[in-house]
Amino acid sequence: MNELKVKKILKNALNFSEKDINKLDYLRKSLLKYNSKYNLISKSTERSIWSRHILDSAQLTKYFDTNHNSNLADLGSGAGFPGLVIAIFNKNPKFHVKLYEKSKIKCKFLSSIKQKISIEFSLYENDYQSHKIESSYIVCRAFKKLPKILEISREKASKPHKLIILKGKNAQSEINNVSLGTNYSYKFKNSITDQDSKIILVEAK
Repeated sequence: MNELKVKKILKNALNFSEKDINKLDYLRKSLLKYNSKYNLISKSTERSIWSRHILDSAQLTKYFDTNHNSNLADLGSGAGFPGLVIAIFNKNPKFHVKLYEKSKIKCKFLSSIKQKISIEFSLYENDYQSHKIESSYIVCRAFKKLPKILEISREKASKPHKLIILKGKNAQSEINNVSLGTNYSYKFKNSITDQDSKIILVEAK
């Protein structure tokens, strides 16, 4: 999927503004510059940042409402996907985006983006295990395997909350091999960037 098509989807289907897209382009350019020295993303995906990373992250905005006074935690934010993209999209000062990332190099990159463009988020610069996760929404992309994510949900996160998890072609087999319990329910949504990938939406009560 080329850059032009991604931008069209961002504007027409996901309600990103032109200003948002300019910020996303700044993020992309900064990421390429940083990635020449540090391995923030795989080199093989540098040419497809708009689709592979930005749009893949942006599609998650369909599954929560930033107009509500609430908050969202991105576990293992890495180079900011999906957390930075969600923070750029968010216009509500009472909807708080929290990024959890233990890599000092990646935290430095995230902080530099925050300083350069006008976006708001909280950055937790150590392992998620050091915190009680108090968020209505928890998003995970290229983070941990599903059993570990559910363990974090049970042991570290306040209830209720909604898990939004990006997974590849093994999503069904992963969820078949975990015990959800009566307080958890789930459904699948198709990814718009990869026909084999799924978004798992888990309600934790």
